[in-house]
Amino acid sequence: MNKIKQFGIVCCAMLVSAISYAADSKEVEFETYKAALKQEAVAQGFGKQFIDNVFATVFYRPTVVKADNNQPEKKITLDTYLTTRVPDWKVKQAIDLMKTHQPLLTEIGQRYGVQPRFIVALWGNESNFGKIQGKHPVLSALASLAFEGRREALFKKQLLAALTILQEGHISLKDFNGSWAGAMGQSQFMPTSFLNYAVDYDGDGKKDIWGTHADVFASIANFLSSEGWVNDGTWGRQVSVTDDFDYSLAGLDKAKFKPLSFWQAQGVRRYDGRDLPDVAINASFIMPDGEKGRLYLVYQNFHTLMKWNRSSYFGVSVSYLSERIKRGH
Repeated sequence: MNKIKQFGIVCCAMLVSAISYAADSKEVEFETYKAALKQEAVAQGFGKQFIDNVFATVFYRPTVVKADNNQPEKKITLDTYLTTRVPDWKVKQAIDLMKTHQPLLTEIGQRYGVQPRFIVALWGNESNFGKIQGKHPVLSALASLAFEGRREALFKKQLLAALTILQEGHISLKDFNGSWAGAMGQSQFMPTSFLNYAVDYDGDGKKDIWGTHADVFASIANFLSSEGWVNDGTWGRQVSVTDDFDYSLAGLDKAKFKPLSFWQAQGVRRYDGRDLPDVAINASFIMPDGEKGRLYLVYQNFHTLMKWNRSSYFGVSVSYLSERIKRGH
């Protein structure tokens, strides 16, 4: 074997050894951090035996940390986003499932004051109607993200909320799975959202957003209702503007939430160029892709969707799916 080849083999072995050492070192650091988390949880009132049993299943998950540090930076357009998030097959499934669960959705919609099409649209957008809920152990994911440190306070808070969910018996430890960031169930609630909004609609003692449609639908509706949903309103509309429109008026802050009559006077029109409706509704003007992209006037319900997810792309995609459900295609 020549010396160059020998040198390459040695260098490769050293690199593998270094990577292995780094991984082992990280896991040792995590175990120390986990011990501190356990102490903090007990100080917060959780039983020591419960915490010992639960944390015996908590391990460092580098894939979760990698996912958090490598979220896509590539900018896509709203048109591309809508194509991927609201394809025809999803619309068809949404319409079919709306019919399948019509009695239950109608009952829950009336109880919480939320139109069923928005419940189904959120359900479809978040988990593809329950098919994609995530397979990461929630506690390990949250502990790993807290350990990573970039958003430690946030993920420690979520971890403590997750422990409460587990202690209350809503889900078993072996089934307590979710997304890499800790979002759970068919509604993809973070643990704190679960504690605030999840509903045991079927009355079996568990708020089962993982497998019980009644609980899933009611939890989604309860979130929207609690955050200001208007049952007799919709989300907004796509619009056009006159050449002299002042684009600095765009934005979702309260100071820019103005009556339709204001927007009419500023040069905003229906998408086809006709005047806006003469009704007493406040709206915000948004342009997710800038002045050259799609333009919208959005109402109170869109602001509520922003409390679910702060992405305007997300809000438009949910709204668009709800419109296609309404039209039946």
